Amino acid sequence: MPNFCAAPNCTRKSTQSDLAFFRFPRDPDRCRLWVENCRRADLEEKTPDQLNKHYRLCANHFEPAMICKTSPYRTVLRDTAIPTIFDLTSHLNNPHSRHRKRIKILTDEEVQRMKERRLESALEQKKDKNEEDGTEASDDTPQLTSHEKELRQFLKSLFEVIIVIGKQNLPLRFCSKDEPETHPVSVSVFQALLESRMNAGDEFLKAQFEAAAVNEEFWSVSQQRQLLDTCEKYIRDELLQEVRESRFFSLVTGELVEFPEGQHIPVFLRFVDQSNTVREEFVEFLAFDRDEKIMAEKLESCITKEWDLSLEHCRGQSHAGSGVFGCKMKMIANQLLEKYPLAVNTPCSTCALNIHLANCIPLTGVQVVMSVLKRTDAFFKASPLLQAELDSAISILNQDNPEKVNYLKESSRATWTDLHNLFEVAVDLLEPLLLCMDSIHDNEDFKWNDQLTSDAYAISEALADFEFVVTLVILKNALSFTRAFGKNLQGETLDVFFAANSLTAVLHSLHEVLENVEVYHEFWFEEAVNRATAMEILIKVPRLFLRKQQLFEMMEIQTEAFFKDYLTLPVMEHITQEVRDIFSDNHTKALKCLSLVPAVMGQLKFNTSEEAQTDVFRSDLPQPDTLPAELHCWKIKWKHRGKEVSLPCTINETLQHSDVKFFPNVNAFLRILASLPVLKLGGQGETGQKRLLAYLSDTPMRNRSKGLAMLNINYHIKLDLEEMVECYIKTYPEEESDNQVVAFTETEMPDG
Repeated sequence: MPNFCAAPNCTRKSTQSDLAFFRFPRDPDRCRLWVENCRRADLEEKTPDQLNKHYRLCANHFEPAMICKTSPYRTVLRDTAIPTIFDLTSHLNNPHSRHRKRIKILTDEEVQRMKERRLESALEQKKDKNEEDGTEASDDTPQLTSHEKELRQFLKSLFEVIIVIGKQNLPLRFCSKDEPETHPVSVSVFQALLESRMNAGDEFLKAQFEAAAVNEEFWSVSQQRQLLDTCEKYIRDELLQEVRESRFFSLVTGELVEFPEGQHIPVFLRFVDQSNTVREEFVEFLAFDRDEKIMAEKLESCITKEWDLSLEHCRGQSHAGSGVFGCKMKMIANQLLEKYPLAVNTPCSTCALNIHLANCIPLTGVQVVMSVLKRTDAFFKASPLLQAELDSAISILNQDNPEKVNYLKESSRATWTDLHNLFEVAVDLLEPLLLCMDSIHDNEDFKWNDQLTSDAYAISEALADFEFVVTLVILKNALSFTRAFGKNLQGETLDVFFAANSLTAVLHSLHEVLENVEVYHEFWFEEAVNRATAMEILIKVPRLFLRKQQLFEMMEIQTEAFFKDYLTLPVMEHITQEVRDIFSDNHTKALKCLSLVPAVMGQLKFNTSEEAQTDVFRSDLPQPDTLPAELHCWKIKWKHRGKEVSLPCTINETLQHSDVKFFPNVNAFLRILASLPVLKLGGQGETGQKRLLAYLSDTPMRNRSKGLAMLNINYHIKLDLEEMVECYIKTYPEEESDNQVVAFTETEMPDG
């Protein structure tokens, strides 16, 4: 009878290999280490005698130094041999394999113990080798000299300082020489923290810096950047390893971010980790290139070559952006979609659908409206006194309607870009906003400073333009057909399922408006005229258009006809096309598969058939041939549940249910669905986006650093200082060989 190797993902057997096969040891302690390293949960309950009798490991799982060939016919293990070489990930790249050896997911403590055992094993091998060579080895770390050990401890101290700076969002310096003389001394935060550690008794730092001049920096600009680069790479590698283990992921990008070295795109990856938790993690600031073709190639190269991920496993992409940048990101998404059809383009769950649709309209008038609304929101969020001024204007203009007063006050205090009914609220607030801005600009009682009055004047000029008014009114009416649909997309799982099934009705409404655009435009334009008249705004064709017309034969231009041809019709065409694009067949089929969530099945009385929709991800399933039977069993399980068992309401709840592991296809399908950017993250999933926004709002542009931002945003990642030191030494070996600490003068201050 052949011996089969017990290691995960190893299919060798003794009759088909010249490799030696070794029994599990009878010694309980050594046997336990063998089992832990194998990551086979099913072996943990077996006794050493059972393991010794029935289980084997082939020689490929041991370091060569652990194996002794005593004769051409006899191969034995050293008495201290422990297997350390295992393939724990290749099954993730083969969804059709029936993995008979289930790999155990380790806790952080277990991983740390494994690292310590591997280090002990390596030291033992080194010691044995030295004994064979007739040399003596140190009891501590024999491969390192005392100077090398001190240098590593010194680097650990430096990394600890950098980590504190990043996590606490401190700049690398307090101020620069080109700032006002009120700050005459430029002090490096890095140096200040080093001095603090030395004063607290860090002997390794003292040994390196005791001879350094007190008016010089302790560590050069380039070396500080090397430390930051190492931290950034370490954190990214930790996150990417989790993404690889998850296999499927989605790509999410944000608005452009300004750094001293230029504009960058923040990149997030959304995935379901090994504990079945949906996460969206920040991984990179990618330098922005205005050529969309080059940018698409750069993004693809970064993901596939630098991050070692396969875009064949990308199941969704969502790109934020407005105006020209938004148009470029849409082109980039389409280029990726052509190569990878399953990487469906979706809106982001953190942005209202109507906001996304408006941002995607490449009309200058629309982008002006979006920009002015953002500026107005930021203007009133700057001070409670400004908000009180707006509240007063709302009360004055709506004295006879207290319900409307309360509604508008509450809406104006919210973040406008989060509102599904942004344009409805903006139209109702238009007159109070103009009244408030005029009052602040007049500043009759000298209540406001010059900057506020100047900002108020600029905003009032934009609000008092008829093109702004008519554009806002048309956006309100045009996007009313997608408002409820978009709100449901960000609702509970059942709402999203019904939204996916209502897409046909939404598109039908949009097409009906396009076919009867003259009739709809007449009513919309009349509303805009009434609003403008109430605010004493002159109704006219835009000045820029009139200037262009002077080059041609002059003709009488009808204002209503002009805005129909140049505003209403293009807006409706863009909205309709964008809805069709982002809700493609694959995307819609995926959303309809939310009927796999038990609460949705229960609401539908367990009468739906999911098999027709599951074709979109069938090739991703571990056992696609058994899918029909498995779906039937999944439905029966929840239909005939006990009265005390409640139905899971979301994908997250379903994935956390203990029984889902017995339905491998359903489990795989839910994990892929959960990674789509259109679905709500919930819980801790949205922390990446929120931390990025917090970092940007708290950090002046001149102090921003990609490396420090990575530490600040991903402060939840556990950092191993030993591994970071090793990574630094391997990346910059010349630094380790240099025994002298490089000092530099204040003229070489780091740039933050």
